[in-house]
Amino acid sequence: MQIEIAKNCGFCFGVRRAVKIAQKASGASTIGELIHNNLEIKRLQTECNVKTLKSIDELTNEKTAIIRTHGITKNDLGKLSQKDIKIIDATCPFVTKPQKIAADMSAAGYEIVYFGDKEHPEAKSVASYATNRVHIVLSTDELENIKLSNKIALISQTTKKIEKYSALVVYLMKRAKEVRVFNTICNATLENQEAAEELARRADIMIVIGGKNSSNTKQLFLISKSLCKDSYHIENADELQKQWFINKKLCGITAGASTPEWIIENIAKTIKNFS
Repeated sequence: MQIEIAKNCGFCFGVRRAVKIAQKASGASTIGELIHNNLEIKRLQTECNVKTLKSIDELTNEKTAIIRTHGITKNDLGKLSQKDIKIIDATCPFVTKPQKIAADMSAAGYEIVYFGDKEHPEAKSVASYATNRVHIVLSTDELENIKLSNKIALISQTTKKIEKYSALVVYLMKRAKEVRVFNTICNATLENQEAAEELARRADIMIVIGGKNSSNTKQLFLISKSLCKDSYHIENADELQKQWFINKKLCGITAGASTPEWIIENIAKTIKNFS
């Protein structure tokens, strides 16, 4: 059986930057999960003594706090700034951009429509910077019973599919006189999705690697599953099952933006040993 890894997959710029920051800040604590990958977080804990806190309230005697890649809310940043602690901001630049857009557009009188997951830390972070009304939605259906203003600013979570975002643009153009659309979908996300699609069209089986709570990994899995019915979303090699690969000729592998190369290599090696 042949094994092929997608041309673009794994660590994106923002995640790679955040991990480098954490590795240089031994003994620091992150506010929330630094990235959406449990194995990499455990590695940082073991090798670099970087702890993960659920909230600012858990800070005790820490000297350094790291803001996660997805950012934190404006209110939490204010509370953190009042503490006697060194703050290292590892927020991805692709997240700080929509934060600024939300602040600027709402200040200019625009109502914000944010295409993303309500419970995702990135969505909460970006929405917190708006001073006007914010609607966090995943489909046009969620806007049907909402009376929108005539001035709308549309922002997307960085990991969403552009096709679904485009559908939201068309819908809002029919509802409001003025719609400002910002393309805040990360380039790495688009490249990973395109590479996964190309590979899934040819593969007999697709292995999608990444955290179960990773939005961009879920998108890669949905793309793979739509083109290759034998697609599986896993976090580590222990989840692999030998019977998946019986009579398969090409195994495609892709990975979410928070998946380090060492995990991808370990899983590829395990699959190779099956054949």
